[in-house]
Amino acid sequence: MAQSSIEWTEMTWNPTTGCTKISAGCKFCYAEIMSRRLKAMGIEKYKDGFKVRIHPDQLHIPYSWKHSKIVFVNSMSDLFHEDIPLDFIKQVFAVMNDNPQHVFQVLTKRAERLFAVHKELKWTHNIWMGVSVENEKVVDRIALLKKTRAKVKFLSCEPLIGELPKLKLNKIDWVIVGGESGHKPRPMKSDWVLDIQEQCKKFGVAFFFKQWGGRSKKKNGRILNGRTYDEMPEIEQQLSV
Repeated sequence: MAQSSIEWTEMTWNPTTGCTKISAGCKFCYAEIMSRRLKAMGIEKYKDGFKVRIHPDQLHIPYSWKHSKIVFVNSMSDLFHEDIPLDFIKQVFAVMNDNPQHVFQVLTKRAERLFAVHKELKWTHNIWMGVSVENEKVVDRIALLKKTRAKVKFLSCEPLIGELPKLKLNKIDWVIVGGESGHKPRPMKSDWVLDIQEQCKKFGVAFFFKQWGGRSKKKNGRILNGRTYDEMPEIEQQLSV
C-alpha cells in the first residue's frame, strides 16, 4: 500500500505485480520501468522484476485502513492477466467485498478475460471497473466492459495516442483522459481531448482530465479550457461508511 500521486485516486494496493504488453498503450509502461527500479533497490516484492506474481501476503492490508479511501488496485499489474489464477482474483474481490467503506478502482486492458470471468465475481457497489482505451483499435474493450456486472464502469483514455470519435458512452460512468509522458512521449492533440469531453457532456458522463503529458508533464500541467476537470462518479453514494 502506498500514497499515490495519481490525480484520480488516493492510494495504491498491489496484491499482484508484473504484466506483459498487449497493445500500443503498453509501449512505454510506467509500471515496468518502476518495477525495474524497485528491483534494483532490493525491494523483495519486486525481486522478479516485471514478471507476473501474486502476493497473498498483501490481501490483509485494506482491513487495516481506519478511514474511507479511494484505492487504485494493481497500479503495477493487471488483475485480469491470463497468468493470474481465477482463484486469486476471487480472493482479491472478497477483500474488496469485505471493505465497503473504501472505493476500489480496478483497471484492465484484458477486457476479454474480464468478461469471461465476471459472473464468477461478486460486484459490490464499491468496486469501480475500468478498461484502458488508448486508440480506436481497442474500443471493443468498452462493449465487453458494459456487459459485466460492475456497478460503476469507467474508461481510462491514457495514454491517448489517437482520436476516439463516436464513443458509445451509454452505461459508462466516468472517463479519464491523459497524454503520455516520459522521454519519448507520443503526442496527444487537443482536438482529441475536446472531442471526448463533448461526448461525455452528451451522455452525462463524468470527465476527468489528468494531464497533457509530454517530456515535462509537470510544466505542461492539466489545464483544459482555462480550468481543471476533476469530475468523478458520486463517491458519497457508493460508500457505506
